Amino acid sequence: MKPGNTGFTRIIKASGYSIKGIKATFKHEAAFRQEVAASLILVPLALYLGDSGVERALLLGSWLLVPLVELINSSIEAVVDRIGPEHHKLSGRAKDIGSASVALAIMIAAIMWALILVPKYLT
Repeated sequence: MKPGNTGFTRIIKASGYSIKGIKATFKHEAAFRQEVAASLILVPLALYLGDSGVERALLLGSWLLVPLVELINSSIEAVVDRIGPEHHKLSGRAKDIGSASVALAIMIAAIMWALILVPKYLT
């Protein structure tokens, strides 16, 4: 077993690390700030436009995937940048794959919102 904090102390410390990570991402990543700004509009909109708990969950969940994946992408970019500033094809590939994952999350959210809202409001 790994030594360290357990129980409630571990939960408190882990929460602190998570908040620190969100703050760092917000400070250093423009894309994350844009997604947070979009969330201020999209989260209430999802709650308003969804007719059922399932629709609200799908609208919210599909959108919240975007900043979640952005956090992971930003962590990959930070590790790659920590290794060194010189260009390496594997570093570029890692960054490109991270970026592609964010793009895919955005596509999933757009498709989910369209599948739920278009039949409701445009037919």
